[in-house]
Amino acid sequence: MHELGVVIEVVKTVIKVAEKNQLQSVDTIVLQIGQLSSMIPEYIQACYPAAVDGTILEKTRLEIEVLPANALCKACHQVFNILENHSRCPGCEAEEWGLLSGKEFIVKEIIAQ
Repeated sequence: MHELGVVIEVVKTVIKVAEKNQLQSVDTIVLQIGQLSSMIPEYIQACYPAAVDGTILEKTRLEIEVLPANALCKACHQVFNILENHSRCPGCEAEEWGLLSGKEFIVKEIIAQ
């Protein structure tokens, strides 16, 4: 489970941002995780309490937004979800596409009180 190491790095980054911006407290951290990311949202959520234990973020909430694995069909230019459509364009059945989203792992927001 490599998620714990990644979450610890996210916590360190958020602490640096909070200190740099002189935030007294952080209420919520919002992460965006793509469906094709190597990160599993449930594992991230499970690791979070251990990662923030004993830090200034100990009482923060973690919100995770899962971003769809979207692609653009090279044949008909339709945008579609790769996973839902088994890597095949639902419009023309083509299997050649360009990835638009789905591999992200982003700290979207740090919400202060």
